[in-house]
Amino acid sequence: MEAVVDRRAFLKTGLLVGGGVVAGMPLSKAIWASEGKVLKARSAWDVTTLDPGFYTANEEVEVMACIYSKLTHFKPGSEWSWELEAAEKIEQVDPTHIRFSLKKGIKFSGGYGELTAKDVKFSFERVIKHNSPSKADWGPLDRVEIEDDHTGVVVLKSPFVPIWTIALPFGVGTIVSEDAVMKATKDGGNFGMTPPAFSGPYMLAEVKPKQYMLLTRNPDWAGAKPGFDEIRIVPIDDDKTAERAYQAGDIDFTKITLDSLTTFKENPPPDTKLEERSSLRYIWLGMNVDHPKLKDINVRKAIQWATNVPQVLDAAYAGHAAVATGVIAPGIVGHREKALISPEGDLTKAKAFLEKAGVSDLTLTIDCLNDSTHSTIAQTVQAQLSEVGIRVDVNMQDSGSFYTIGMESEGQRWKDIQLIVNDIMSLPDPHYALQWFTSEYVGIWNWERFRDTRFDELIAKAVTVDDLDERAKLYHEVQDIMEESGAYRFLTHGGAPIAYRTTRMQAATRPDGYPLYLAFKPV
Repeated sequence: MEAVVDRRAFLKTGLLVGGGVVAGMPLSKAIWASEGKVLKARSAWDVTTLDPGFYTANEEVEVMACIYSKLTHFKPGSEWSWELEAAEKIEQVDPTHIRFSLKKGIKFSGGYGELTAKDVKFSFERVIKHNSPSKADWGPLDRVEIEDDHTGVVVLKSPFVPIWTIALPFGVGTIVSEDAVMKATKDGGNFGMTPPAFSGPYMLAEVKPKQYMLLTRNPDWAGAKPGFDEIRIVPIDDDKTAERAYQAGDIDFTKITLDSLTTFKENPPPDTKLEERSSLRYIWLGMNVDHPKLKDINVRKAIQWATNVPQVLDAAYAGHAAVATGVIAPGIVGHREKALISPEGDLTKAKAFLEKAGVSDLTLTIDCLNDSTHSTIAQTVQAQLSEVGIRVDVNMQDSGSFYTIGMESEGQRWKDIQLIVNDIMSLPDPHYALQWFTSEYVGIWNWERFRDTRFDELIAKAVTVDDLDERAKLYHEVQDIMEESGAYRFLTHGGAPIAYRTTRMQAATRPDGYPLYLAFKPV
């Protein structure tokens, strides 16, 4: 969707982000002159969809939170919690029924009327109906029953503990207009980058892929007025490039790298506040178990043991990142105290596994993002595997290419994946970190093509369990199964330091450092 912003004059030439400049000119000079209160922020991902039922990345949900409404949303701060948004009241009646009452007067733009319970029903159920890649967020959702225009009941087929920390406050819990979506898509499916109606404090004014996105105030919004007249989001894949853009004044909010944190502390840019948050991300080395070169588990175990994780982290994070024990971060239910394979690995064991497989002169590829962190991880693994006689070629790709490489719906590239450095954001329930590795997600998000019946059974069982100790035991076993498959070498959860300009804003984030733009306050 592209709407004309009459009071802005955009450059006629193309904008190319890189090194903190745009077409040789600082972004702050090149795009437009500031008018009113403006929030300029960096996104690590170029938004590819604004349909919440089919989101693919956290950065997309950040934008959706500004232009749509949800029953609940995450509260900013250092502790994970949620609060009411479009819901006036919401309660769990029993393990499979959640009743909600909507606030009155929330309107959709474009003359599509008030947000009602039928829009909630349509929004939630379409995720399942259209087999969205994000449908696992809804777990065993059955239906939404409408009681009246403003009241309804979410009905589950079985108990689903993560509904409060995944489904409702995040992506798939976002509410869209049934009338608007049906008119735009005919079948209620994915509307991609063209939202047919808005119900949040902001609306999409302009988007230029790989360049910028502009959000302006929604004139139909009748709720509390947000702090900024505009939100300008610049996608910058590489953290180092984002740091330079921040120092140049092109953006006023960004994540920074762990290895730059000390430098920023010792010599911070003017008027800058640094905040360190605990990351829930998980970064790992994955192996495609279906590829002919990696079908033998002994080859995969050789790669696991040949990978020295502390060395990888020293190179990629200057030693500031801690070793991961699995996909579940410290502080989250199911975190393991240690992995089955020692962090340092063992070259002797690695060579023994290769000998057992009868493999020599093995050549593999490793795919990764083309930013400084992931490329360093890949190159360090490349060097380590050479010590056991495995030659590795590194394939670096931008985010648009990389994040579709394992999807069967996007072509045939999934067949060629061998090794891959992967990195996924998580939420404060272990289900979000693990749901993508089930057999159901092979060829969607499960790029290792890992399949295990016991794993799938445990994932299904764990979401029904309220007892924290019992849940933890189930998730410990789940991660053991992953590691024993040879398809995974867990690396780190990284870190989540952020920097923002105190002369422009008071930032508001989730406990893991991701921005909640609606809660930002101007200075």
